[in-house]
Amino acid sequence: MFLRVFSRVFSAMAGPRPVVLSGPSGAGKSTLLKRLMKEYEGVFGFSVSHTTRNPRPGEENGKDYHYVSREAMQEGIANGEFIENAEFTGNMYGTSKASVQDVQAKNLICILDIDMQGVKNIKKTDLNPIYVSIQPPSMEILEKRLRDRQTESEESLQKRLEAAHIDMELSKEPGIFDVVIINDDLEEAYSKLKEVLIEEITKVQEANKS
Repeated sequence: MFLRVFSRVFSAMAGPRPVVLSGPSGAGKSTLLKRLMKEYEGVFGFSVSHTTRNPRPGEENGKDYHYVSREAMQEGIANGEFIENAEFTGNMYGTSKASVQDVQAKNLICILDIDMQGVKNIKKTDLNPIYVSIQPPSMEILEKRLRDRQTESEESLQKRLEAAHIDMELSKEPGIFDVVIINDDLEEAYSKLKEVLIEEITKVQEANKS
């Protein structure tokens, strides 16, 4: 798998501590995120990533991703506009500084849905987020979840599974994540996610009251 990753020094803005949420596709990050944002409305803001891939059915530009051309994204990278970016299955993905700053400026906890390469690059910045890894119970369960989506070609699926295996192994390395949550039971996984974030959630809620 060819992966090209760039990192830029990012100066953290004043505001709530961001949350880096990482884990393989199919681990259940989106389900947990939607539930978190529904329960704590007005507390979280979602950092919208940029990508050069085409939208999937039901996805919206500016909501799910910022869909841009390869040329436009390469120009942004060259200008230092991205915290991190990577190339996967022929498509570029990245998180812009502006997308994080927009959320922090509203006194919201910025959620960054980032892959493992992105996590390592953010570690080189002074963003100082809370690092959370969401992992599936097993590769077998992950493969079933991905196949049930019916959104991937067999080649793309195999590449995702290969990346997921690496992701699962790297998540076990000490010092990378503040918490690793195995999503084999949604209620239990959600409870653990809230537990690690509740201190920052409370700060934002109290600030919004004043």
